[in-house]
Amino acid sequence: MAERLQKVLANAGHGSRRQIEEWIAAGRITINNLPAKLGDRVTAEDNIAIDGRALQSYRLETPKRQVLVYYKPEGEVCTRSDPEGRLTIFDKLPKLRNARWITVGRLDFNTAGLLLLTTDGVLANKLMHPSTEIEREYAVRILGKVDGAMLERLKQGVMLDDGMANFDTIIDAGGEGINHWFHVILKEGRNREVRRLWESQGVKISRLMRVRYGPITLRKGLRRGQMEELDDRDMETLLRAAGIAWEPIAEPVVKATSPRSVQSAISGRDEKAKSRKKSNTQATKFKPANRKRK
Repeated sequence: MAERLQKVLANAGHGSRRQIEEWIAAGRITINNLPAKLGDRVTAEDNIAIDGRALQSYRLETPKRQVLVYYKPEGEVCTRSDPEGRLTIFDKLPKLRNARWITVGRLDFNTAGLLLLTTDGVLANKLMHPSTEIEREYAVRILGKVDGAMLERLKQGVMLDDGMANFDTIIDAGGEGINHWFHVILKEGRNREVRRLWESQGVKISRLMRVRYGPITLRKGLRRGQMEELDDRDMETLLRAAGIAWEPIAEPVVKATSPRSVQSAISGRDEKAKSRKKSNTQATKFKPANRKRK
């Protein structure tokens, strides 16, 4: 069945639908050696190319939906390559066949915390789109004097270079001396928005960490630089928050807390399936241990 070009490419993780529509308008995509047009539909028989690079048919298939929770440390960037040669999060992620990891929002070089990555371009787009109003929660350590009037201004709205911005919620989390902790919640992800809001009030952030994205919280026990795959329960919760129907996966979900073990868990599934067929025995399923949540 023919599908819209932007839908096919977005589902395969090549970009968001809006990005692909911009590429079509710019003449960067061809179908059967002819420039693509908005509204074009394609099938598996069509030859599609982006910037002259032909896409193999397997790259047009919708990849299996996977979501990783990565505890990003400070000192890493969220781009696939960095002109300054800094370490990127993609240097640590497990390799995938016929798919790619898409970041759900970004964290800047000096910000740590929860980062979601998925193979599902539609899910990533819905989680980031302002209309979905997904909450992002940050733990912020402030250097400087903070009073009630300042907190009220930050909640009511402050004019930044790219327009008005505000925190939906500010929670006093305590602290001693000149450093004080707050938890702030907002429903959009503009570049360095949390830092810019606080700095507009004449104070500095001495530490910043994202602790929650939508219904997914950075769990205790997961260390900086480690990652794990969402289990069925968390996956269902995340999909419902994004307005996507939940379809359970028959395979057991493997818990892993390091890049190597996640890679083994993901890439090893096909080998395990082959082994089960050869031995004609039933593999033992296991479930991840119950986790205590914040």
